Parts: sequence; C-alpha cells; structure tokens
Amino acid sequence: MKTASWILIAIAAGLTLLGGLVSLGVAYGSTRDQIGPASLGELSGASPGVGTAVRARRATAAAYAAGFGTLLLAITLGPYRRGDLWAWWAILAGVVVESVLSMLRVPFLGTRARAGPALLQLVVVGVGLALGAGRLRGADPPS
Repeated sequence: MKTASWILIAIAAGLTLLGGLVSLGVAYGSTRDQIGPASLGELSGASPGVGTAVRARRATAAAYAAGFGTLLLAITLGPYRRGDLWAWWAILAGVVVESVLSMLRVPFLGTRARAGPALLQLVVVGVGLALGAGRLRGADPPS
C-alpha cells in the first residue's frame, strides 16, 4: 500500500506540473485563448491592454501551479516515499488549501470553470494519503 500511495500522489503531482506548464504555454504563446463567450483577441480589440492583463494573470496562476506540482513531486519522491511523517501532513495541508481555494470560485465567482480539476486532485491525493495513513499509527515504519 505504501508503494501505491506514493505512486498515486506522484502521478497527481506530475499532472499538476504538466497542467501548469501547458497553461503557461497558452498564456505566453497564444492569443486564441477563450474567455467565456469571447476570445482573447476580441477582448483585446475592444479594450487595449486587457489581453495582456488576462494573459499575465493566467501566467501567474500557471506558474504557481507548476511550482506547487514541482514541490509536491519533490516531497512525494523524497521524504514521503521514505516515510517521513511530516511529509504526509505537508502534502495534506498543501493539497487541501490549494483545492479549497480553487473551488471557492464556485460561490464567489459563480463559475465552475476549472473547479473540477481541483476537486479531482483533492480526491486522488486524498486516496493516495489514505493508502499511506498507516504511517500515522506507526504501523507502517519507514523502510
């Protein structure tokens, strides 16, 4: 179960990193991004500077996603895999904070856009942590 635990979390971390990098590529390399019913090009034409501001916000969010994915992957493949108890709690705290804050877009912004991946990440990492929960009871000593 320990092996399945860290592999599942590492996959989620890798996909988070990859998603952040793909989104960063869209932010830096494309003006064809769709913002609701309008394209980024249409928004830029209606108000100069809006397109750049939207792309910059996307780039910031994508950079944080890539950074979070990298940190999650490093903790998972190092301290968590070898059984450090603090790593279990750090992963739980990080994923809960990131997922809850991402899902708050539903009540505060009235949109479900991109809330699904946050929930999916929470569920997958939660299952991974549940598989490795034996280390909390001391029943699963580090190898």
